[in-house]
Amino acid sequence: MIHKKWIAIAAMSLLLTACGEETNTSSGGEAKTEGVEENTETKVQGEKEEEIEEEAKDVEEVEEEEVEEQVTETQYKVNTANWSVQPIADADEKVVLVTIDDAPDKHSIEMAETLKNQGVPAIFFVNGHFLATDEKKQQLKKIHEMGFTIGNHTYSHQDLKGLTEQQQQEEILKVSDMIEEITGEKPKFFRAPFGSNTDFSKQLVADEKMVLMNWTYGYDWEKQYQNAETLTDIMVNTEYLNNGANLLMHDRDWTVEALPGILQGLEDKGYGFVDPKEIKGM
Repeated sequence: MIHKKWIAIAAMSLLLTACGEETNTSSGGEAKTEGVEENTETKVQGEKEEEIEEEAKDVEEVEEEEVEEQVTETQYKVNTANWSVQPIADADEKVVLVTIDDAPDKHSIEMAETLKNQGVPAIFFVNGHFLATDEKKQQLKKIHEMGFTIGNHTYSHQDLKGLTEQQQQEEILKVSDMIEEITGEKPKFFRAPFGSNTDFSKQLVADEKMVLMNWTYGYDWEKQYQNAETLTDIMVNTEYLNNGANLLMHDRDWTVEALPGILQGLEDKGYGFVDPKEIKGM
C-alpha cells in the first residue's frame, strides 16, 4: 500500500516536471521569436539607412560631375574692347558668335529652325513688348526648348541714356522676370538697344549676374543691305569678320531669307560657331 502511494507520488512529480519543461520551452520559444523579430527590424532599418546614404552619395557625385562639366564648358570670354569672344585656353580661335535681336517679332521661330537644322547655336535677345500675347510667349518657350540661349534686350527698346535710373531698371528687370516666367530661367546676357549703356545699367546688369553684350558688326538695319543678296555678301565678306567676331542680326524679312546663306558662307570660310553656354559668366 505504501509502495503504491510512493509510486503515485513519483508519477505525479514526473508529470508536473514534464509540464514545467513544456511551459518553459514554449515561453523560451516566444522570447526567441521576439528576439528574431527585433533583429529583423533592426537589420531592415539598417539596410534602409544604408540605401539613403548611398542615394545621398549618388546625388552628391552627380552634382560634383555637373559642376565639373560646367567648369569644363567655359571656354570663351567677352572682350569688352571690341565685343568679340576670345578663347580662354585651348578652345578654337576661328569661331564667331551668332546673335538675333528683337525676338520674337515675326521670324524668330523660322530663324531658330534654320539655325537648328544647320547645328548653329545662338543668342536670341528679347524685347518684352513682343511678349504681349500667349502666342508670342509660346514662341519664346519653343525657341528656348530648342536649346537656344535667351538674352535680355529691354522691354520697349528705348535708348537707356534718355531714361531715368528708375525707368532703366524697369526696362531691364521687367523683361528678366517675363523670360524667367516663360522659360523657367533668368537671362544670362544683356544687350542694350543701339548698344547704348549707362553706368547705372552696367552696374544693374552686373548685380543681376548677366553678361554685358554688344557686337562686332551687323548691317541688316542699313537700307542698302535690306535684301538677302547684299546682306549675305556683306556679312560673309566684310573686313570686320575675324576670329571671335560677335555677329548682330535682327528678326527681319530680309535677314531670315539671308540667314542660310550667311551661315553657309561662314562655314565655307572655315569658321565654327560659339555656343553661348561656353562663355564665361554663364
